[in-house]
Amino acid sequence: MTAHGDLAGEPAPPAENARRGRFWWAKWVLGVALVALLISEGVYLYPRLHDSWKNLTEIHWGWVAACIVMQAVSMSGYGRIQKQLLHAGGVEVSQRKSVSVVYGSTGMALTLPAGQVFSTAFTYRQMRRWGASPIVASWQLVMSGVVAAAGLTLLGVFGAVLAGDRIGPTKVILTLGTVALLIFAFNYISRHPGGLEGLLRRIVRLINRIRRKPAEDGMDKVGEILDQLESVDLGKRDGAWVTGWALVHRLADVACLGLACYAVGAEPRIAGLMLVFAAGKAVGTIPLAPGGIVYVDATLIYSLSAVAGLPASQAVAAAFLYRLISFILVAIVGWIVFLFLFRKPQADDAQFEEEFEQRRGRG
Repeated sequence: MTAHGDLAGEPAPPAENARRGRFWWAKWVLGVALVALLISEGVYLYPRLHDSWKNLTEIHWGWVAACIVMQAVSMSGYGRIQKQLLHAGGVEVSQRKSVSVVYGSTGMALTLPAGQVFSTAFTYRQMRRWGASPIVASWQLVMSGVVAAAGLTLLGVFGAVLAGDRIGPTKVILTLGTVALLIFAFNYISRHPGGLEGLLRRIVRLINRIRRKPAEDGMDKVGEILDQLESVDLGKRDGAWVTGWALVHRLADVACLGLACYAVGAEPRIAGLMLVFAAGKAVGTIPLAPGGIVYVDATLIYSLSAVAGLPASQAVAAAFLYRLISFILVAIVGWIVFLFLFRKPQADDAQFEEEFEQRRGRG
C-alpha cells in the first residue's frame, strides 16, 4: 500500500510526457501527404500498368547491359572529379579508392534517412585518412557539389535550347561565371594569404574582445588555416580535368536514362531526355524520402511522357528500369563496397566525426 501510495503521490513529469512539441502535427501531415501521393500515383498508373508490364517482359537485354555500363561510367566520372580536386589540394589518391568512397557514400545518401549528412561525414572521414587537411577536405566537398550542380544546370539549359525554348545567354553566363568566380577566389586567397591573414586576425581580436580573452588567443589556428589554404591550387590543368569529368559524370547518367528508354522499345527525343534528367535530379534534392522514392519516379514518368515524347506505358517502364539501375543497383553495390572495405571501425573515427560536426556547425 505504501509503495502504491508513493507512486500515486508522485507528480507527473510535466514537460516531456504531458506537453507535445510545437510541430507534433508535422509528421502526420507528411504521412498523410505521402499516402495521398502513393494513392494518386497508383490511380494514375493503374490503367497503364498492363502495357508497362508487357514492355518490361519484352525488354531488350543488350540495352540494359549498356545502361548498367553507362551508370558505372557516371559513378567513375564522379570519382575522377573527387580525385582531381584532392590532387589540386596536394593529396594523391588512387581512382579505385576514390570510386569506392563514391559508391559507399552514394549508398548511404540513397537509402538512409538524412542520408546526405551521413554520406558527407563518411566522405570527409575518408579524405582525412588519405591525408587531406580539414580545409582541403571541406573545400573538396564544397567544390564537388558546386561542379555537379553547375553541370546539372547547364544540362537543363542546353536541353531547353535544343528543344527550341528561347533561353538567352544570361543563365549560361551566370552558371559558368559563378563556378569560375569561386575557383578564382579560392586560388587568389591561396596564393595571396597575406590580405586574408590581416582580416582573420582582426576578426579573431574582435571575437576575443567580446569573449574577454587575450587578444592573441587563437592566432596559432589562423596560421594553421592559412598554411592549409596555400596547399590548394586548382590550376588550369586540374580545372580542365574537373570540367571534363563533370561532363562525363552527367552525360553518362543521361545516356543511362536514354538507354533505359531504348530497352523498353521507346524512341525518346534526345533534347527532351536532358530536360527529363535535370527535372528528376532537381526534384531528388528535396529530402522528403530516401532516394526521392515516389516523387522522383512520378516526375520521371510525367516528364518522359510530356517532354521526351514517350507513351505513358513506355514512360512507366523506362522510369522503372532507370531507377532500378541508378537507385536500387547503385545502392546495393554501395552497401556491398561499404561492408567489405569500410565496415571495420577505426581508432580515429570519433575524432573525425567530432571535427566534421564542428565544421558543419560553423558552416
